[in-house]
Order: sequence, then structure tokens, then C-alpha cells
Amino acid sequence: MILHPGILSLFLGSVIVILMMLHSSLLGLKIISRWDIRSSSPGQLSLEKETYLISTIMNYVLGFVILSAFLFIYTADDIHDIFIGAMCATGSLNANPVGWNALYAKIIVFFISSIWIAVNYIDQRAEDYPLVRTKYTMLLFLTPVIIFDAYFQVEYFMGLKPNIITSCCGSLFDEGGEGIASSLSSLPVRPMIIIFYSTVGVFLLNAFLSLRLKNSVFKYASAILSPAVFVVSIASIISFIALYFYEIPTHHCPFDIIQEDYHYIGYPVYISLFAGVLFGLITGIFEPIKKIVSLKSIIEKYQKKWTVLSIILISIFTVICSWPILFSSFTLKGY
Repeated sequence: MILHPGILSLFLGSVIVILMMLHSSLLGLKIISRWDIRSSSPGQLSLEKETYLISTIMNYVLGFVILSAFLFIYTADDIHDIFIGAMCATGSLNANPVGWNALYAKIIVFFISSIWIAVNYIDQRAEDYPLVRTKYTMLLFLTPVIIFDAYFQVEYFMGLKPNIITSCCGSLFDEGGEGIASSLSSLPVRPMIIIFYSTVGVFLLNAFLSLRLKNSVFKYASAILSPAVFVVSIASIISFIALYFYEIPTHHCPFDIIQEDYHYIGYPVYISLFAGVLFGLITGIFEPIKKIVSLKSIIEKYQKKWTVLSIILISIFTVICSWPILFSSFTLKGY
């Protein structure tokens, strides 16, 4: 099991990531306590060199952490053939329930790591590096989160046994079952369609207004609407969108769409959703930071880019999800 290329990559990558995170956190403590941009002492110059080096390394390290979320899903799906009863990543994750904790941790780490990279990126574009203490304080909190992520990952893969008989998506996402997955599967289609398109519509409208009007309200609203779009979209994929891709009225699994049988359509679906939500989220998160004089024009410039990217990506996500609904011959009874 452990010799699977995906698992080896995740394990090796996690070891390197944790070592680099611990090393950077220790240096971060020194930087937080001694940083003084007004000083021209040898100690300050040394800190500036160290922070530039650490920031560059962390961009690559956290970049791997972000990509590992998708590698984890790919690996979980790829190993499903090993388990009796498994047909996709759902069966692999059910083979050791810790896998679900690992998945949730990957999602959390994806967004937190991306936000840190954005903070670092903006900070390095100001001459006075005003966010140095902020980003290294964030790093101190991010490090244990990544360690827990690696722990769940190891617990999951090491606890897998090929002779396990597991249950797959048919039972987990059964409308008559119990649990969150079943609850999402049993959500009524018509109300969910209205909620889905309304939420996406409000998000896109807010983003367009944010570009046209110089009002902080729209930026802050983006930070609220982005998580709402994410939650509603995941619920909608399980509730009704997946049904149109599979053309089966009882198949609610959110993982089968990443398989070859469905032309790997799940990857552009999830990548566009995650990235679109991320750009909308950081647009709002950076709004209060504009109070720092040296960052105001820099943040305003990138907020426009992030907003445009969020519009494009969420639109792509919506179009992909809407295509089978609009053009497939499949219809749901009662809709």
C-alpha cells in the first residue's frame, strides 16, 4: 500500500514540509521579536536577508501543500480498486474513516496556506515590509495545523488494509440513510437549484459592483459570500448537479466525476470552485489591511485582479455544472 507513488509522494512531501515549517517557525520567532525596519544595524540586515529567504522557501513549501489536497483526492480514488466494494474515492475513504478527517484537514490547509502566500506576496511589494510580524505570527499558527494534517494523512494510509470490505457512495450518499452525506443527498432539487444560482448570482453581482464602485462594503461582502458559495456549491454538487453528470437519479457521489468515465470533469469543477472562492475570499480579507499607507495602492491593484479572477473562475465552474443540466437529455421527475 505504502509503495503507491501517490502515497509515497504525500509522505515524503509531508516530511519535507514539516521540517521546513518547524525551521521557518523558529526563525520566525526571532524575526518577530527583533524586527525593526527603521534600524540599519547588521542584525536587522541579517534578518531582512533571512526573511526574504524564508519567504521564498515557504512559497514553494506551501505551494506543495496546496497541490497535495488534489493529489490526496487523486490517490484516494486511484487506490479504490484494492478494496472490495469500493468504486471511487468514497470507498477508499470509508475503508479507514480517518480519511475523512484527512480530507477536511486538506481543505482547511488549502485555504490557510493560500492566504499566507497572498499575505507574503503583498508584503514583499512594499518597501517597509509592514506585514512581516503578521505573516510570521500566522506561520506559527499554520505549522501545527499542517502537522495535524500530516498526522491524519499518515493515520489514514497506514490504517488501510487490502482485505477490508468497504462501503461506497451508494450507501454513504443514500437519500434514506443517516449522516451529513445522506442529508445533503436528500435535499430537495428545486429549492437547491434556486439557492445555488441565487448564491452564485449574488456573488458575481457583488464582484462586478466591487470593480465599478469604490466602496469597501462590496469587498467585505466578498469575504462573506465566498465561503457561502463554497458550502452551497458542495451541497449542490451532491444534491443535484452530480445527478446530471451521471444521468442516474440516485447517484449523488461527488467523487466519481473525477474519474475517466466522466472525462475527469471533476478536476476543472473543483479547481475552478476552490480557486474562485479563494480569490473572492482574499479580496475581502485584505480590505482592512489597506489602512497601512504603504500597502493601499498595492492592495487596490491586486484586489481588482483577484476580483476579475474570481468572476472568471466561478463563472467557469457554473458553466461546467450547468452544461449537463441545460443540454443533457436526462431529466428528474418532479422538476
